[in-house]
Amino acid sequence: MENKAIEIRKSSGERVPFSSLKLAASLRHSGADEDTINMVLQKVADELFEGISTKEIYNRAYAILKRKKSIFASKYKLKKAIYELGPTGFPFEKFIATLLNFSGYKTVVGEVVKGKCVSHEIDVLARKNGKICLIECKFHGEEGRNCNVKVPLYIHSRFQDVCKTENDEAGFKVPDEGWVVTNTRFTQEATTYGKCSGLYLLSWDYPHDDGLRNRIDRLALYPITVSTLLTQREKQFLLSRDVVLCRQLHRDTFYLDHLGVSETRKTKILKEIGQLCQF
Repeated sequence: MENKAIEIRKSSGERVPFSSLKLAASLRHSGADEDTINMVLQKVADELFEGISTKEIYNRAYAILKRKKSIFASKYKLKKAIYELGPTGFPFEKFIATLLNFSGYKTVVGEVVKGKCVSHEIDVLARKNGKICLIECKFHGEEGRNCNVKVPLYIHSRFQDVCKTENDEAGFKVPDEGWVVTNTRFTQEATTYGKCSGLYLLSWDYPHDDGLRNRIDRLALYPITVSTLLTQREKQFLLSRDVVLCRQLHRDTFYLDHLGVSETRKTKILKEIGQLCQF
């Protein structure tokens, strides 16, 4: 049932018609079975009202999935979990670096690189097969904020300054690519500029079928913040120790001992993240 007469309010404030098809697609992406999807759709449809926020709809769906099977809820909350890497952008930078490490890159976070005019602190410096990528991360801690064209314009100017340097230090190599990575979305103007300027743009859903969500799901590289069993305090502790991926915690379980997690709860946590990481 499409419920086209009901308008919902997005985090940006925009009002759009409610679509059960879109909700079903996001539920299906979590791995939920059709019976669970239909149950969530019916529950949400029963509680719809004019102007309901997408956040309220999300909370209702998430609560049902969590009761049904925690792995469904964890995957469903992936986008929100990346927002939880805040409030600063540094854990997001570490997350992107770690993602790239599992894709064969060697990375350094916060490297200072000399440009022709000034020096630049690069969020992530990545190397693979002799190619060097300068990666700038634009993290938003709240929904509804997209990256406009000003962001790639700014990053492109920094990239060009580094490329024009006359640095004679041993081992220096002019970078091959400039990247802009965000946890939200790029505006159409931003992607147009990225293509024209030669910047590589990576966002939640861009490039098509190879955005952050696709990469995370494909490689099972879920951030620690997707866990439905860890508390916020525990997640912040792990992030402060550079444990940003579930598979890192599955490997280094002693962090749970440091946190004083009981053996029973520890078993549940490791089972949850083991299912996510497909161990």
